[in-house]
Amino acid sequence: MLTVMGATGNTGKKVVELLLAAGQDVRALGRSESRLAELAARGAQVLVGDPGDAAFLAKAFAGAEAVYTLLPADRESPDYHGDQRRKGEAIVQALRDSGVRHVVALSSLGAEQREGTGLLATLHAQEERLKTLEDTNVLLLRPVSFFENFFDALAVIEHQGVNADSVDPDLAVPMIATRDIADVAAKAMLHRDWKGLAIRELLGPRDLSYREATRILGARLGKPGLEYVRLAPAEMTQALVQAGMSETFAGLYVEMTLAFNEGRVRPRAGRTAHNTTPTRFEDFVEELALAATTK
Repeated sequence: MLTVMGATGNTGKKVVELLLAAGQDVRALGRSESRLAELAARGAQVLVGDPGDAAFLAKAFAGAEAVYTLLPADRESPDYHGDQRRKGEAIVQALRDSGVRHVVALSSLGAEQREGTGLLATLHAQEERLKTLEDTNVLLLRPVSFFENFFDALAVIEHQGVNADSVDPDLAVPMIATRDIADVAAKAMLHRDWKGLAIRELLGPRDLSYREATRILGARLGKPGLEYVRLAPAEMTQALVQAGMSETFAGLYVEMTLAFNEGRVRPRAGRTAHNTTPTRFEDFVEELALAATTK
């Protein structure tokens, strides 16, 4: 049995699908029974519960040969750090209580830094909690910016005619498709071939600036002149709050992008064959284009 948290999310659902395709027994966890129904129909055992409930998680982890964990983000939480701490502590307590021996945990580049990285600081805290587990082999996956983040940009592009964020326009960022993260996670859960604490950075096929990504996306959307606009911190914070996110989350997001802009979130050992993944943004934009036409 293999257990996957966040089974309806960007990475978790893909991990479940890959494990089922490999003929594995999979326990898929989520907060919505209706959203888990598709995975149940495909053969997964589904469990519905709160990711901050240690007793629920311990039951879900029990008997698993490996577990995929992540910190589900609540972008509307007025106390983002507190909410993430509650979930993180519950996950680690459940792992300890259930006796799981192999854990794959989604983290991020920059998680080695304790503070000054906004949203990423919660992942640093979770990595530190995971390190306290005894007799447990923990693999920390550290990607950074998801291609899927551009789904949020589609509404802005449609209504304002530009793509906007607070990242420097020409800063080249390691961007990755979540399918590539899921592929690495699923293979790790199947093979369980690492010992102790291991860290694997995942950088996508190449570093990509927001200006270049916007140009590629615009060309596919039939908007060859689409521009990327960098917003000032206050403007970006206001835009996120207007989009329904909490002031706390918005402020931490902007602090994270400042860390990007200042070069404080970067690979520890540069780009290698081991941390380069295959899916190109030029291919992924087909999914963005489909979403834009079906809105």
